[in-house]
Amino acid sequence: MIKMIKLIATLLILLNFTNSVLAESSFFEEGKKKYNEKKYKESKFLFQRSIVFNPKDAESYLYLAKIYNYEDNKKEEEKNINTVLLLKPKNEEAIYMLMEIELKKSNYSKVKELAENFSKICNTLCDKKTLIFGILKKFRTQK
Repeated sequence: MIKMIKLIATLLILLNFTNSVLAESSFFEEGKKKYNEKKYKESKFLFQRSIVFNPKDAESYLYLAKIYNYEDNKKEEEKNINTVLLLKPKNEEAIYMLMEIELKKSNYSKVKELAENFSKICNTLCDKKTLIFGILKKFRTQK
């Protein structure tokens, strides 16, 4: 009888764990779908729910940053980008987004530092490196 109770308890725990993993995944995928449909309010809610299940989900934070950029909420955008970089320091899209924010703030020393890191890790956004270094070069010639 005790073995049967242990077995049932183990199965319930396993089932609960499986459901939470599937729920987290489905929140992110559904959020991404809504984001691509430009339903930002709905997708923001889904990405936030995904983070509840998995607080280390860098991709959900990245999409939230994009949504906050669209909403022109710079504080939340930067907060989410910094979270992405805390979780995945080599996320080139987040580094690029942070460079854009720092350029708007005229924080050229920070942009230069980020651009140097970006050039070491770029994979898909390498064409943006030339643009950033061009802006930095233009700034140096204006001094």
